[in-house]
Amino acid sequence: MARGCLDCGMDLAANFASIQQRITAACARSGRAADSVRLVAVTKNHPPDTVRAALDLGVPLFGENKVQEARAKIPLCPTKARWHFIGHLQSNKCRDAVHLFQMIESVDSLHLAEELNKACEKAAKTLPILLEVNVAGEASKFGYQPETLLAELEQINALPRLEIHGLMTVAPWSATPEKVRPVFRRLRELKAQSEQILGAPLPELSMGMSGDFEVAIEEGATLVRIGTALFGPRAAANKAAKERVEDDSSL
Repeated sequence: MARGCLDCGMDLAANFASIQQRITAACARSGRAADSVRLVAVTKNHPPDTVRAALDLGVPLFGENKVQEARAKIPLCPTKARWHFIGHLQSNKCRDAVHLFQMIESVDSLHLAEELNKACEKAAKTLPILLEVNVAGEASKFGYQPETLLAELEQINALPRLEIHGLMTVAPWSATPEKVRPVFRRLRELKAQSEQILGAPLPELSMGMSGDFEVAIEEGATLVRIGTALFGPRAAANKAAKERVEDDSSL
C-alpha cells in the first residue's frame, strides 16, 4: 500500500468496503440498483502507489482537480485506470485535459466548451462532458447559474466533438447532510429540464462527496466523488505529499 496510506494509519480496503455498503444501502432506500452509482475516487495529493492500491481493490475510476498534478501522476499509473477531471478548468489547459481525461465533469461556460471542442478537433477525439451548475449560487464556487445553463445548452450540444452526458454540482459544506438535499434535488430537476430542451436523455448526475454522498444518491446521483472517506483526511495526504517532495530533493 502507498506510503501516504500507511502514514495516516488508514485501511483502504476497509474504507472501500464501508463506502460500497453505504452506497448499496442508499440505493436500496431510493429503490435503485447498487450498480447505478459509480464511485469517483478523488486522488488529489495522493501518489500513483495509492491509485494502484485502489485499482487492486476494484476501484476503476479516479478524479483529479488540477491538470498540473494529473499531468505528472497519470502517466505513472496503470493504464486501466480511468480519469475524470473534476476541478475548475482554465481554457489554456484544455489541450492537456483532452489528452489526460476520459471525461471533464466541470464544464462551466460556453467559452470553455468551445475551447475544449477545438482541442478535441486537434486530437481527433470526442469527449464526454458534464456541465457544472452552481446550484446554491455560492460566490466562492464555479459553475453555471441555472438560467444560463438552460440558455446555452443547445449551443454546447451543437459542438461536434463534445457529448453532454449530464450535470455536476458541488454542494455547500454542511455538518448536516440533510441541509443540502434541496441542492441535489434541484440539480435533478435541472437535468430533467435539460433533457426536455435537448430531446435526449442525460444519464449522469455527479453530486455528493464524502460528507453527503448518501443523500445525493437518494436524490439521483450516478457519480459520487469521494476522497477523504476513502483515502483518509486531506491533511494526511498533504503531509505525505510534502514528505515525498523532501525525499526527492535529497536524492
